[in-house]
Amino acid sequence: MSAPAVADTPFAAPAFLPTPDSGGAPPVQGLHLTFGKDPGSQMVVSWLTDSPVKRPRVMYGTLEHGLGAGAEAQTRSYDDGKSGRTVYVHHAALSRLTPGTDYVYIVSHDGASPDSGMFRTAPRGRAPLTFTSFGDQSAPQVTWAADGTVALDANSTPATKDIVTGIEQVAPLFHLLNGDLCYANLDVDRVRTWNNFFTNNTRSARFRPWMPAAGNHEIEKANGPIGLGAYQTYFDLPSTETDAELAGLWYAFTAGSVRVIVLQNDDNCLQDGGDVYISGYSGGRQLAFLEKELRAARSSGDVDWVVVAMHQVMISSSDANGADLGLRQKYGPLFDKYGVDLVVCGHEHNYERSLAVRGVVSGSETLTPNPVSQATDSIDTSLGTVHMVLGGGGVSGTTNQSFFKDGTGKVITAVSATAGSNGKRTSTYVKEQAVWTGVRDLEHPYGFAAFTVDPGRHPGDTTTLHVTYYNVNKPHGELSVFEQFTLHRKRSDGPR
Repeated sequence: MSAPAVADTPFAAPAFLPTPDSGGAPPVQGLHLTFGKDPGSQMVVSWLTDSPVKRPRVMYGTLEHGLGAGAEAQTRSYDDGKSGRTVYVHHAALSRLTPGTDYVYIVSHDGASPDSGMFRTAPRGRAPLTFTSFGDQSAPQVTWAADGTVALDANSTPATKDIVTGIEQVAPLFHLLNGDLCYANLDVDRVRTWNNFFTNNTRSARFRPWMPAAGNHEIEKANGPIGLGAYQTYFDLPSTETDAELAGLWYAFTAGSVRVIVLQNDDNCLQDGGDVYISGYSGGRQLAFLEKELRAARSSGDVDWVVVAMHQVMISSSDANGADLGLRQKYGPLFDKYGVDLVVCGHEHNYERSLAVRGVVSGSETLTPNPVSQATDSIDTSLGTVHMVLGGGGVSGTTNQSFFKDGTGKVITAVSATAGSNGKRTSTYVKEQAVWTGVRDLEHPYGFAAFTVDPGRHPGDTTTLHVTYYNVNKPHGELSVFEQFTLHRKRSDGPR
């Protein structure tokens, strides 16, 4: 039996009685969840408004004991550099929760009708759990074009909506959103597109944390020092970064025996993909964070699975963006040294996964990842890392039709010193033999992966990650299984 929640902040009852002087308050919009630093005991509830509000707050509790606790929300805002509009986002941190427990919550601010949701906290210790992942989503609504006519949000398709329904059919504990969330930087009205994104995703994100990685299309001109100000305002993430300019861009959390490390790859890749070229912006701080996290995870007797979520890719056999040598140079040695099990990405708008890889092919100028096994159905990740490109989240510009058919891939090995006529630095590509290729989906553009942890039964036992890749099919959005496979390794609590 779970203990009743203890109030963080007491509220006089009735909690949500509108006050006479606050009529016309903006409604609650875009309700969404993210984990706090301890997913077993902390959750952040967030929502958007178009103008300032009074007393934003959350009441919460268990189904068994009712809404016995409350938390005040802290408000963040940003001024969109294109329109000058101010966006307000309210984040309420819920704490002292019981691990592995279902909670209900109600959010409101003065003068607004309340909205609500529910969630489950992460289990403590080794326990079964499921999480899902995809990248490159967009938003399935319309916006205004520059000439005042109606247009689709950038890269929008019906799959952008259908995939949210698919996630809810699986009902994971949490979801990893691997960058290029809504492509607002490509639209005339960036604020509207972000709003459309949250309006769509709240159908799932109010019930389970959607944990994002910022991609190149989250970099918006004139929105913060490095263009990521909107992203940093919309999400409250368990960052340990003390520099406000860098807060929330990389972070880590543990759910059960899974340690998830989320990265922001524009810092470390070569490709110029955002509104502003920001390669190297952290001055090495993100790489230092990554190594610290990997070292701690692999030395822990409580962590079995190390999962990295990021946007740009280290493997690709599609004639699209290509793999990035910058990531191979900087991340590859760390992933190998500390035995990362799984890397989930987006960026290429297709599905592809690698064989287990460790080290590089001898003499390769592109640092081609070296396959350590040809297994594709049952893979021992203690031998090597599996990379999954999950860029079929709904975006229109799909690349599954662009896979090379001759066993090769292409790698960005350099970029020009200055931008070309398209405003981007020109990439230099080198072809390689894609000896690391495992499985590709040539037929279907849209889908997501689900990962279910079997923690094993005793110290030192084998733990398994069961993986299912679902297609989200045209025209009605129904799910079908493209493939299933397993990752396995020994638990970290056995003899070393």
